[in-house]
Amino acid sequence: MVMSGEKAGGGNGNGSVAGAVEEGRAGVSASAQVPASALDQAPVQAPASAVAQAPTQARVSLRERKKQLTYRAISDAAVAMFLERGFDKVSVAEVAAAADISKPTLFRYFPAKEDLALHRFADREDEAARVVGGRAPGASPLEALRRHFLAGLDRRDPATGLCDAPQVLAFHRLLYGTPSLVARLYAYQGRSEAALARALGGGVSARLAAGQVIAVLRILAEENWRRIDAGESADRVYARAVQAAEEAFVQLRSGLEPEGRG
Repeated sequence: MVMSGEKAGGGNGNGSVAGAVEEGRAGVSASAQVPASALDQAPVQAPASAVAQAPTQARVSLRERKKQLTYRAISDAAVAMFLERGFDKVSVAEVAAAADISKPTLFRYFPAKEDLALHRFADREDEAARVVGGRAPGASPLEALRRHFLAGLDRRDPATGLCDAPQVLAFHRLLYGTPSLVARLYAYQGRSEAALARALGGGVSARLAAGQVIAVLRILAEENWRRIDAGESADRVYARAVQAAEEAFVQLRSGLEPEGRG
């Protein structure tokens, strides 16, 4: 899983990080088969429910806008510094100074230094769960997730690992080259797994299914990124990435052991 391809340097139109902040102030065992009950019988979100919730969600979005601007501005300042000097060579105090806030204020937004670089993953923590909950009537959760991932490959979504935009490559190298960031990323993925399990109906079967799905998505993205980091273009990797994804979803659907095999 990866962040979006946005460039660092958010703000309120004047290019100032401080100005933007000021505006903001006002895994499962590999031998386990994916339970069909979880992936075939998860409830489909009712359109009427979504419509009923929309006005409330819009109000929440408006109330949260300034807070999100602050998150973005602080994170943009931090990521720019991390990319320039390295994650371990930039202190939290330096990030706070660049954003023109105090360290205690920064920690109210970001509990750990790693979150400064990874907080945008939080926007995608429930992505798989949303895909399952918003799928078309009659579509299985697994088919909805498959189509969503293939669509991401087609548009070179950084979340699929299939993106060779310079700023995404730079961020990936920062991420995968910093052990503490990789470790923190697993916490975000754990929350993705929990959200997907809830969307699949909860219980052990749903947790087993969610764990395997999130692991597959992670491995597919990492393999795509590995090939691009080795020098291949996203366009060159695309066909193999699609093939790998198709094979992975077949394996999820059928399990790792052929039927009738002891």
